[in-house]
Amino acid sequence: MSIDSSSQDIQAAITDALARLREAEGSKDVEQVRIDYLGKKGAITQQLKAIGSQPPPLRQQLGRALNDAKTLLKNQIALRAEEVRLIEQEVQLSAGGVDISLGGRRVNRGGLHPITRTLRRIHSIFQSLGFDVAEGPEIEDEYHNFEALNIPPDHPARDMHDTFYVERGTVLRTHTSPVQIRYLKANAPPVQVIAPGRVFRCDSDVTHTPMFHQLEGLVVDENTTFSQLKGTLTYFVHEFFEQELPIRFRPSYFPFTEPSAEVDMGCVLCNGAGCRVCGHTGWLEILGCGMVHPEVFRHVELDTEKYSGYAFGMGIERLTMLRYSVNDLRLFFENELSFLGQFR
Repeated sequence: MSIDSSSQDIQAAITDALARLREAEGSKDVEQVRIDYLGKKGAITQQLKAIGSQPPPLRQQLGRALNDAKTLLKNQIALRAEEVRLIEQEVQLSAGGVDISLGGRRVNRGGLHPITRTLRRIHSIFQSLGFDVAEGPEIEDEYHNFEALNIPPDHPARDMHDTFYVERGTVLRTHTSPVQIRYLKANAPPVQVIAPGRVFRCDSDVTHTPMFHQLEGLVVDENTTFSQLKGTLTYFVHEFFEQELPIRFRPSYFPFTEPSAEVDMGCVLCNGAGCRVCGHTGWLEILGCGMVHPEVFRHVELDTEKYSGYAFGMGIERLTMLRYSVNDLRLFFENELSFLGQFR
């Protein structure tokens, strides 16, 4: 056998094998091509076995040619096998079949909503100070929502443009302070409690929504002082924002506390230098507080000569916006996954 005739036989086998691969319609067809040419009794395999009977000068050239042919066919068979596999898989899936050999689809890991994260953080801080957590109804009667908190019938907060009325005498609570009234009626002092929950007001813009979250706190005991209130809130702000921010208390007015104050902290965005968020003052208002008004104690039948207390309230969304540098309150309620995914 001459090298020319052997080369022609090898080339013919390659041409025939490649033609059959192009026509292969399924995995079985591709596998049959592999068996016919590269299997134990395949055409290329048989020629490799016959090399030993050839003259030495011819043996080396044939060996190189046959190995090249084997490598070529092996690669082409692998490529065609993958093409056919993908086609078959697509057909199977479109018909409702399931390929159990496929890798599992990656499931995106969920995470806590930023409001939930903030609430849990606040809970943890106040519970470390010995505060209990109390909840109450979101649909309240006017007595608990207004009158028991020293908010008179002619107060503007009771108008329909500020409050959602379910029916006459019943409202969607405008704050969580009614929980404090109910808690005091059921628990004798000393009392340390926070009341988180959803509240409702007729308001909607970049910084307000009709439904939002508040957390209010109440401490009642003998000889409770404003200095204790200041110490508690200063500790809370430092713990929540994880830095020693400056704190100031400004005189203010709330019907259910006297004296009352609003609490400002140094702007976390400009470090007190002044920016658009803080109105170039270097300060941000974060909550209101004060000593419980004696009229509130009379509604829960507590001796105002014996007991005193302090209360505070804060908006959870506002604290969340400041902690995570969010500039639009509505983002918390739109369920946009690209936004929520940042808090995993």
